[in-house]
Amino acid sequence: MTTAKPPSSRTGKITIRDVACDAGVSKTSISRYLGGELSALSDRTRERIEQSIARLGYRPSQMARALKAGRTRLIGMLVADVLNPYSVAVLHGAEALCRARGYTLVLCNTGNDDACENLSLQALRSYNVEGLIVHTLGTASPLLAEIVAGGLPVVLVDRRLRGIEADLVGLDNAAATAVAARHLVQGGFSDIAWVSESVQGVSSREDRHAAFLSELAAQPAARGRVIELPHLEDNVALDTALRAFAGDGSGQRKALLAASGVVTLQLVLAMRRLGLALPDDLGLLGFDELPWASVAGPGISTLAQPTDAIGHAAMSCLFERIAGDRQPPREILFPGHLIARGSTAI
Repeated sequence: MTTAKPPSSRTGKITIRDVACDAGVSKTSISRYLGGELSALSDRTRERIEQSIARLGYRPSQMARALKAGRTRLIGMLVADVLNPYSVAVLHGAEALCRARGYTLVLCNTGNDDACENLSLQALRSYNVEGLIVHTLGTASPLLAEIVAGGLPVVLVDRRLRGIEADLVGLDNAAATAVAARHLVQGGFSDIAWVSESVQGVSSREDRHAAFLSELAAQPAARGRVIELPHLEDNVALDTALRAFAGDGSGQRKALLAASGVVTLQLVLAMRRLGLALPDDLGLLGFDELPWASVAGPGISTLAQPTDAIGHAAMSCLFERIAGDRQPPREILFPGHLIARGSTAI
């Protein structure tokens, strides 16, 4: 005599109903077993369920169980530009801890677009993510404010967002900028230009911009100026600004302090187009350590951020909030690390 297979096993998918039928118990007993309510079951019932699960090769749907329990074990991460080396590096640190805690990270790239950001937030909310890490545009969308007000744990990375009361994890921008500016002054550069994308509305740029002006004001032997480029991809505007700075005839040794890794790359390309040499024509120091910084020209000096630690801390902070931490929002700021190379050599 042959034993009939459970109905759904013929299609290759074993269900709770199949296990209950094989074990000769109710579906409720199977649900209790899978949910960890073992005290509600007799030893004999638990043994029969275990044997049936092993015999049938049943694998419970983790997503279905999570949804039933009101837990998806999903974390959302919203970034403004996934091509930005900083975002990728922070993502690495965040994802490692997320995976170690048994969660899955859902990444959304907004492409620096408000409409795309709203669509991404709508999608993440529909997935019932348990928390959200945000490294995006400098202004908070009404939808993000609504999500925060609704009680979803949110941690900001790198940039504060006006109207959003949430933890912030990032670089100590004021201290890092001061270190970078002093390095240039001590290296003999007496005319230093801070080069940035549009500053207004992006807190990390505002902090670094203010710290640069403050530090240069305290350096009587050096002059500080600002080159702000609303459209960094506009090569004509960048080349014009760089040519004017390099050739103003002041006779001072000049250097550029780039506000980000993206700006650093554009400055290196512009100097190549203009035939300017590092560090003879212009010195260069950039925020963010880049994979190619050590091999470009004489080597590009950088102010490295502990991106892995920032990502890990942001995720750790988020898990604390998910677990019920209700203390007031705090800022967790990390020091930068100066890596001096040939682009700022004496």
